[in-house]
Amino acid sequence: MAGNSKRRGAIRKDGTKKGMVVGSGGQSRRALRGKGPTPPGDMRPGHPKQKAAARRAAQQEQQRRRPVAGRRGDGEGPETVLGRNPVVECLRARVPATALHIATGMPADERVTEAVALAAEAGISILEVPRGDLDRITGGALHQGIALQVPPYSYAHPDELLERAADSGRPALAVALDGVTDPRNLGAVVRSVSAFGGHGVVVPQRRAAGMTAVAWRTSAGTAARLPVARATNLTRTLREYASAGLMVAGLAADGDVSLDEFELATGPLVLVTGSEGKGLSRLVRETCDVTVSIPLAGEVESLNASVATGVVLAEVARRRRAAH
Repeated sequence: MAGNSKRRGAIRKDGTKKGMVVGSGGQSRRALRGKGPTPPGDMRPGHPKQKAAARRAAQQEQQRRRPVAGRRGDGEGPETVLGRNPVVECLRARVPATALHIATGMPADERVTEAVALAAEAGISILEVPRGDLDRITGGALHQGIALQVPPYSYAHPDELLERAADSGRPALAVALDGVTDPRNLGAVVRSVSAFGGHGVVVPQRRAAGMTAVAWRTSAGTAARLPVARATNLTRTLREYASAGLMVAGLAADGDVSLDEFELATGPLVLVTGSEGKGLSRLVRETCDVTVSIPLAGEVESLNASVATGVVLAEVARRRRAAH
């Protein structure tokens, strides 16, 4: 160090000097920097809101991954029932549900209180969520601060109805719906089939009502005990039933025989009900072994699809009782 009596400070590899720095010292690159605005509670690790959000996300993921009982057959997407009265009615009917969403801070009236009690009794998750989140979940529809998540229905395979009939030791009895699009009609048919000893209901995969929350509610809970099968091709399924020994009888206003003369009622049978407007489709009608009409008074031209099905099922049940 000859020629220079002052020792310069040691230099780090990154070009900065060692030693303590008091304040910023005018060194702008090493000046103290703020952390910016405080993030919301649900984004701060360890914050109660963040923990609650994590729990909700875990519950929703668990519900999404939860397997649905059933064999073959495909269901629709999940459904959200909105509004206090519809939610309470679904819970009373024991519609399968995965979560009950309640808006934060919503005043609890009798319906909300009942909904929470029924959900708790059924083991359904009860989630309190901000109203904005509920708006997002419901797609901005009117929800009155409450929504019920219903998973996709697990349809049976048409073959399962034959297996169920064989296990029962009674002649097979099923109902197939051809083009019935009102879920309330489907629910009512499910209820009638259960009431009169049937083994299940078959619906087409396309252009037909499915087992929505409305259909389940209309069935008055019988959908939990009676299988509803979905057929990719209804005509083909009816032919397969015929090959298995079932007679295929279609309901039609201009039927081949009157219900009073319906002698096939005591044997293995599948009844086919068409839509109210169009009746049976051409291919389905051609598949039927017989078509049956219901005697009506002159003032009445036709019956609702579910009512007509119930009338015929009642007569079938009566004839089977008489045969034994």
